[in-house]
Amino acid sequence: MTAEIAEQVDRLDLSDQDSDLGDPETTKPDAKKKKKKKNKKKTTVQSSPPRVGLSKLFKNGVYPVGEEVEYSPSRMSSEEARERERLAQGDPTDNYQNIRKAAEVHRQVRRYARENIKPGMTMTEIAEMIENGTRALVEENGLESGIGFPTGLSVNEVAAHYTPNAGDTKVLQQNDVLKVDFGVHVNGRIVDSAFTMNFEPTWDRLLEAVKDATNTGIREAGIDVRMCDIGDAIQEVMESYEVEVGGKTHQVKSISNLNGHSIGPYCIHGGDKGKTVPIVKQFGSDRDETKMEEGEYFAIETFGSTGRGRVIEDGVCSHYALSTHLPERYTLHHQTAKTLLKSIQRNFGTLPFCRRYLDHAGEKNYLLALNTLVKERLVHDYPPLVDPQPGAMTAQYEHTIFLRPTCKEVVTRGDDY
Repeated sequence: MTAEIAEQVDRLDLSDQDSDLGDPETTKPDAKKKKKKKNKKKTTVQSSPPRVGLSKLFKNGVYPVGEEVEYSPSRMSSEEARERERLAQGDPTDNYQNIRKAAEVHRQVRRYARENIKPGMTMTEIAEMIENGTRALVEENGLESGIGFPTGLSVNEVAAHYTPNAGDTKVLQQNDVLKVDFGVHVNGRIVDSAFTMNFEPTWDRLLEAVKDATNTGIREAGIDVRMCDIGDAIQEVMESYEVEVGGKTHQVKSISNLNGHSIGPYCIHGGDKGKTVPIVKQFGSDRDETKMEEGEYFAIETFGSTGRGRVIEDGVCSHYALSTHLPERYTLHHQTAKTLLKSIQRNFGTLPFCRRYLDHAGEKNYLLALNTLVKERLVHDYPPLVDPQPGAMTAQYEHTIFLRPTCKEVVTRGDDY
């Protein structure tokens, strides 16, 4: 479904080639033929590792369309819906192209990552592989374009919110199950997509279950669909799978306190009016009857576990985000905390960040100041999320979808998942 990045061969302009035949009236036998230089079109292709900015590959500024899925009932033939879509694509903010550019960055970076992530690598090496590619391809430029949130590299029982801090020496092992969750943004439009990798077959069925559950959520999502109905369908599919390990059978469970979410400009979880997409059945008054609406933008993500099916916060924190409700007046007695807060606002705004991103921004000796900002609730911390049952294994798959007036676009869909 992804458009060709560029032609792989030069095309010769045959009109510029020398002719062996001359005009007998004007051509002298001993005249030297003047050879014209052949005009060869220079093509640009992606490098390996990926470092060529997308504007050099898509010079007209038009990026590949994701997977287009018809609604049920279809809106494709609705003149009114087509007109709304035409007007939306003419919006000067051009959200369609912002979203699609970010999605194409994700596809190209993850293609290289999936081919090159191997046991024996440190988590820092893996994170930098992904982040260096993302920064180059999206042509990072302050808050106009860049990384959408910290690169998640959660392993085994850790379902989410782990990325290495500076000095982390953790090494990926052959028996590990690795969740790779990273985001890209262009003008604040964030794409959020994740996949899971394993390196031996024990956990194949776990990955299959979660991928199937995510695709179920994508299939069920749409304009006027209730959130609770999507959760019903996801859990039914997820928990139809079993994994056999060492002669013992484990049912795959949807992790009940994790969910998908809407995405807002510069806000990964949708901001004040954000919506959640459950991945389990809800009952009674807990059933979320909220509906998806035209023009909304969602991360459909599911998490499966062979353990308890519920996560807790545990471990050293790496993920942070500026509060979206900063008070008009607040008191910070430490100058270092004031300085760090200004740096966070300038470099990240409301985009999530991690300690390594502070390092990248040139901040030093900031841990006390960061903890002060967390204590004062000016910055929120997000520790790793772990299934506490001994031996539990978790997996994740995720795509970003855009509810266009005429169809549902799975913007991050690729040939891989």
